[in-house]
Amino acid sequence: MAVSDECKLKFLELKAKRNYRFIVFKIENQEVVVDKVGSPQETYDDFTASLPHDECRYAVFDFDFTTIENVQKSKIFFIAWAPDISKVRHKMVYASSKDRFKRELDGIQVELQATDPSEMSIDIIKGRAI
Repeated sequence: MAVSDECKLKFLELKAKRNYRFIVFKIENQEVVVDKVGSPQETYDDFTASLPHDECRYAVFDFDFTTIENVQKSKIFFIAWAPDISKVRHKMVYASSKDRFKRELDGIQVELQATDPSEMSIDIIKGRAI
């Protein structure tokens, strides 16, 4: 599975420059490509709304939060989105290429696997961030 240079470039921009709140990736013609990017002003709800309800995707989300000590922090989440209703073949392709793709994105701090929106609710994200 190839990974387009744009994927790596956009991820570096998210990580270093914070140009994006999230990036959604899809597999197209045996290559992982950028599907959608979210501006820094977009919210977690905007991010979840950008995921198709019936197709698999990979995504990274830059989550800002405040610690118990009142310190502003941010963590980069990698989310493997594989809804139950997506095609079995697609789920297999995404599952088998996930680790290789994730290795291309240096700086991911938390990984989450979700098959249903409830598995990646904001409460779960908050809980995993701290």
